[in-house]
Amino acid sequence: MSRRMLVIGAHPDDPDIRAGGLACSWADAGHDVRFVSMTDGRGGHHEQSGSELAERRRREAAAAADTAEIEYRVLENPDGRLEPTLENRETVIELIREYDPDIVLTHRTNDYHPDHRYTSQLVRDAAYMVTVPNVCPETPALEDNPVFAYLLDTFERPYPFTPDVIVPIDDEHVDCKYDALDCHESQMYEWLPYNKGELEAVPDDPDDRREWLETDPIPGLAEMRATADRFRDDLIEQYGPERGRGIEYAEAFEVSEYGGDLTPALASDLVSP
Repeated sequence: MSRRMLVIGAHPDDPDIRAGGLACSWADAGHDVRFVSMTDGRGGHHEQSGSELAERRRREAAAAADTAEIEYRVLENPDGRLEPTLENRETVIELIREYDPDIVLTHRTNDYHPDHRYTSQLVRDAAYMVTVPNVCPETPALEDNPVFAYLLDTFERPYPFTPDVIVPIDDEHVDCKYDALDCHESQMYEWLPYNKGELEAVPDDPDDRREWLETDPIPGLAEMRATADRFRDDLIEQYGPERGRGIEYAEAFEVSEYGGDLTPALASDLVSP
């Protein structure tokens, strides 16, 4: 059975960081995956800005999509200025209806970045409304509310991330994820290292940079290992002691109560597409 996954992030590269392994796995299994960035990314750099940076980030997202064999859409809301307006909510309702996904992934509302928080609010406010015909009547309403779920984070207040699905990511799809992240050069090798005070640590050689990317604390392999270790007891319960202890890399997702129910069949397809 072919599935459809929609990942809505605030910026180009947000979906890749938190769901890139799952996306690669699903695409490899023949499912459809679409990434959407709610903003154009023009705020995410220390040297470039404006339309020049926005266009660069669109090209990076397109390259990442080609690498992972998925689709990537970058909306035109200015980075750093996203607001939870009715107009933006209707945009989200329409893009969800048009794609008709089985599952929609996005940020949680308690997040450090206002664009992340408002992206989450917009997606959460679109849940259920996607089934109401008199809302955005130009785009046919969905018969069933998709499953809505949150991407992993480490914030503790008002409550910590509590996963409903933990997805093991094998070596092949780990490589695919980091090949896709490697396409986001302005972020992985410029802005994010600069913002963390680590710009001098980034190698000049492209091959060395790709290798270095996996060692970066965020979004490097250590984070995917930390996810598996953080939820080790859940993995053991989910997969049994032998396999659960042996899983090295994982991504995790928390189902929102605002969407449809996560069926056993969809849960199974998430972990074993």
